[in-house]
Amino acid sequence: MIKHHPTPALLLAFTQGQLDSSLSIAVSAHLEHCECCRHQVLALQEASAQCLDDDCELETWDDEDMISAITDEDYEIHPKQSMPLKLHLKGQEYTLPRALQSVALSNWLKLGKLARARVDLNEGDVHTNLLHIEKGGTIPIHTHKGFELTVLLAGEFKDEFDDYVPGDFIWLNDANTHTPFTEHGCLCLTVANNSMHFVQGISQVLNPIGKLIY
Repeated sequence: MIKHHPTPALLLAFTQGQLDSSLSIAVSAHLEHCECCRHQVLALQEASAQCLDDDCELETWDDEDMISAITDEDYEIHPKQSMPLKLHLKGQEYTLPRALQSVALSNWLKLGKLARARVDLNEGDVHTNLLHIEKGGTIPIHTHKGFELTVLLAGEFKDEFDDYVPGDFIWLNDANTHTPFTEHGCLCLTVANNSMHFVQGISQVLNPIGKLIY
């Protein structure tokens, strides 16, 4: 079961079209997996439309108003359908989020059991990647010089904080240190505004490589 979700504020910004492309794609990818957050987005869209009719600003709502809107049970969920985008890696077929169908991917850069392809969004220091980790693969213990958002698209991985399933929306920053490991392999969408920083032992010599992964 998905345990990690975008915040209500992030869902609200998504609903109002206020997010950069990278974060909008990440939220969209999460929504394809998460019925709960789809429900909340539909509720917020309805509330936004009502606010327009009533000439009010959704940002002026207090927490009780917003929670009431996104937990209303009357909204039906009808996610849009489109042709899935397939990706083949190491003998596995992955279905990518629909939000990625209109963007370009770079060639894959392979580093041991890791491989990444850049999503071409041209957002300066904010880089968006597809990250594939083969079965048995790990990323040595590290922190982040900025923020790192990971949306697990397929497979599984775990770290010191939790075990993750497809759809989990994991936001970390320089206050977090972890060691992701996957037993069976995984494909992730990542958004970061700086490189990872390896913090222990011999893995620290990999810090120049952290810039390549980012």
